Amino acid sequence: MNQTRVIVVGGGIVGLATAYRLVTSRPGWTVTVIEKETSVAAHQTGNNSGVIHSGIYYKPGSLKARLCVQGSRDLVDFCRTHDVPHRICGKIVLATSPGELPGLEEIARRGRENGLEGLRWLEGAEIAAVEPNARGLRALWVPQTGIVDYTRVAERLADVLRDRGSDVRLGEKVIGIEIRPRGDVVVRTDRAEWTADRVVTCAGLHSDRVARMTDRDVAIRIVPFRGEYYKVRQERVEIVRGLIYPVPDPRFPFLGVHFTRMIDGGLEAGPNAVLALKREGYRKTDIDLNDLWETLTWPGFHAVARKYWKTGLGEYYRSFSKKAFTKALQRMVPEVREDDLMPGGAGVRAQASERNGALMDDFSFVEHGPVLHVCNAPSPAATASLAIGDVIANRVAGAQ
Repeated sequence: MNQTRVIVVGGGIVGLATAYRLVTSRPGWTVTVIEKETSVAAHQTGNNSGVIHSGIYYKPGSLKARLCVQGSRDLVDFCRTHDVPHRICGKIVLATSPGELPGLEEIARRGRENGLEGLRWLEGAEIAAVEPNARGLRALWVPQTGIVDYTRVAERLADVLRDRGSDVRLGEKVIGIEIRPRGDVVVRTDRAEWTADRVVTCAGLHSDRVARMTDRDVAIRIVPFRGEYYKVRQERVEIVRGLIYPVPDPRFPFLGVHFTRMIDGGLEAGPNAVLALKREGYRKTDIDLNDLWETLTWPGFHAVARKYWKTGLGEYYRSFSKKAFTKALQRMVPEVREDDLMPGGAGVRAQASERNGALMDDFSFVEHGPVLHVCNAPSPAATASLAIGDVIANRVAGAQ
């Protein structure tokens, strides 16, 4: 049986950042990362829009707000230190109708309370000076927002871990976790057995299932939402200079379709948000009957469906209608045309739902003896990953 001080389950950016914080702050500790895929960053980390979020949207005082603001600074420092390409380009949040103006004011208030400096209102010609093709009533300039390739960040984290003597085991799936009476933990995979003093699970789309390995009564389920993107044709990418976001619908836990310049110079538009029929289902045709059954039989999903059915229908319509997707984008940038858009990638967001139908908004950690489960880490978890890793590392060290 293999032995290590701490096991981290999951080779996405949160798991890798947690392991990184452990080995850099606790010299001499042995940390092993176990990932079921044959590469790191295979799911949420490697299939997002690559935005370094500022923390402007999140409720002041929440973990999301605090860890996103700190995490964005930590991420930029890491990228600078380890030569990971990134760019702090700023973004505008654009109100296109009078009804969106109060929401934009609220976003500005939250940003100020979360400690963001340099926020600036843009009106009329000022909007055009930043984004010549954007059209709206008013916009908020957010200078802290940036772009990066999170897969490259995750790969660099894995490199640093290996350089420091940690084991990043790929293609090894955790199938059981047992807390023994004497307090240590046995982690069983499809290839080996491990013992550790502490275990941290960062299982993303399977976080609820892994948590149930130690606590059958964990009262959440992951409801997967697929976000689909279009790429803007290369000859048209200059219609957007940086990032343009709409004012998000406060009733729905997503930011709405937006424009994002990529670190490679491309331009993406999206995502929408539709129920995924498979937790790792990146295509419309991907279905897993077990995943779907778990979603449909979860009482919380019924409440979610009743609450958001109208919004959900609109998202599905845009999913199957390129014309409708284009129309949503044209509210912000009338210049964009339907034939500018080519099919892009898709990501699946692991959104935790409580039994009463509440979609968990904040990061959530559940401790069960020597095992700590990261049960909810949606966007901006990639931005906040190093700050999340700090929190977890301190909890793990405090329990030793």
